[in-house]
This record gives sequence, structure tokens and C-alpha cells, in this order.
Amino acid sequence: MGLESVAYRKVVYDGARWELLSMKRERAIVIMSALHSKGMTDAIAYGSVARGDVRPESDVDVFIPHIVNPELLQVIAESELGGYTRRMVVQATPGYVVKGYIYLDELTSISFPLIEMLPSEHEFYTVAGKIELGGLLSERRVPGMNKSLTVVVPVDEGHLEFPAESSPDLAAKLIGCDPRALRERIRVLRRRQEHGRTGIYREIILEGDQSFSWALKRLIEENPVLRRRLRST
Repeated sequence: MGLESVAYRKVVYDGARWELLSMKRERAIVIMSALHSKGMTDAIAYGSVARGDVRPESDVDVFIPHIVNPELLQVIAESELGGYTRRMVVQATPGYVVKGYIYLDELTSISFPLIEMLPSEHEFYTVAGKIELGGLLSERRVPGMNKSLTVVVPVDEGHLEFPAESSPDLAAKLIGCDPRALRERIRVLRRRQEHGRTGIYREIILEGDQSFSWALKRLIEENPVLRRRLRST
């Protein structure tokens, strides 16, 4: 089963779109290079920057898939990346991984888990499309599904796209992810679209000297589901 089995659309990029992609990828390369220099070699860029289907409003999302010292990241941001504009702690649902975000600007962030991640939570990044520093440097792009439930498959001229719901198994095969993870992601995003929700259960903006560990402790104290998760791991 291949793309010939679904109704797909070909999107051809013009010069302006290639230039935009190059600019956003260069931003990700600078961030990931700084992280690599401090030993965080598993950092990834994910989403449209990895797939290639960027727009002017597209975020540059860099994720570190393991627990890291947030204070070190803040030092890196301040000393090598021009500083940061805000810090946040986010939990999408009561039982989901708690993540920290350091925003370098409104469209650029470094995120990281504050507790151990489950395999299904790692799989989210595969579904969205993820790429390592070497892939960015070699100008590789990867398939993935965007928030509009569209599967994006890079080709030389731009990309091919089709609705993930039209063939979830094919989508999972092309992306290289667990079909169950993709179907779950479709379910979550469809529910958000139908109910007009952002999908964020808790969001704490850190002020002044408030730390990521302080926010995590606060969430653990308030959330029995999170406490049960931590006891079981």
C-alpha cells in the first residue's frame, strides 16, 4: 500500500518558501549546536521545521527528550542564544508528562520533560516529524502529521499531503510510527477541534526567581493523578 491508494495533493514550494524554511532551520541549527556543545546530542527539532511545510507563523520547536538541568539551559540561552523571553511549565492532561519551556522569542522554544517520559509520549514527536542536528545540516526532511491532521511527505519540489484519517495505517507506515500512536493523536486533535480546546490542562508561567522544580512540586501537590504516575515509575 502506497500513496497511489489515497487522494493526495502535491504542494510545490516557491523561492520564498524555500528561503523561509532555510531561515527557520538555521535558527534550529544554532540552538541545537549550542545544546550539542554541552552534551545534549539527542536534541531534536520537530513539527514543520522537520517536515518542511513551514509558514511565517510556524514555531521553531527544539526538544530535549530526557530530564535535564533547567538552570543549565537558562545559562545557555543567556550566554549563547541571546537570552529568553519567558519560561513555562506545561501539562497537557492530568496524567501526561510535565514539560518545561524556555522561549527565546515568541516563535522559538526549547522544551524538555521534568519527569520520565512514557514510550507513548516519545512517539508523539515521531508522529509530528522529528529530526536531529545532522539531518538539518544535510538538508534532510522527514514525513509527519501536522495539527490539521494532514500527513506531509517531503519530495524534491515541496511535499505531498493527504488527510491522515483517510488512511491511518498508510500514514503510520510513511511516518514510521506506531499506528496506535497515530490514531490516538488523531483522536486527541479531532476532539480539540470539535470542542475548541487548546489541549492544555495546566500552564504555569514562571516569574522572577520561580524555578521549574518549584512549579513541578506545585503540580505534584495539586494533582493526585500525577502523584500516582510518579509512584508507579
